[in-house]
Amino acid sequence: MPTRRQEKVSRVVKEVVSDAISNHLSDPRIVGLVSITRVEMTADLRSANVYLSIFGGDEAGQNKTFAAIEHAKFKIQSLLADNIKSRFCPVLHFFNDEKFKKTLETMRLIDEAKSELEKKEQ
Repeated sequence: MPTRRQEKVSRVVKEVVSDAISNHLSDPRIVGLVSITRVEMTADLRSANVYLSIFGGDEAGQNKTFAAIEHAKFKIQSLLADNIKSRFCPVLHFFNDEKFKKTLETMRLIDEAKSELEKKEQ
């Protein structure tokens, strides 16, 4: 269970990374909507796992967007260092979060099954 300090730092990391991606990166490879789904901090607050969901475009476009964000990792980290009040700036590690997409797919399948049941009942 994360401590209150870990939660506070992860919230700051989430806000700064989100702002950096939407306002400070001008890479043409970034297309669609990029959402920071969650941030997990290590106990010593020196490392942050940042989970991204990328919407819009095809699979290749999403991969390019992720590669562009990964390429800009040090710029994002320097922006984070300017905004965090801590002895250490956490090292960022980006991961593609598939949970949200799987949840949307599950919801779509449930809606599909529901509509088929309603058609059979009529």
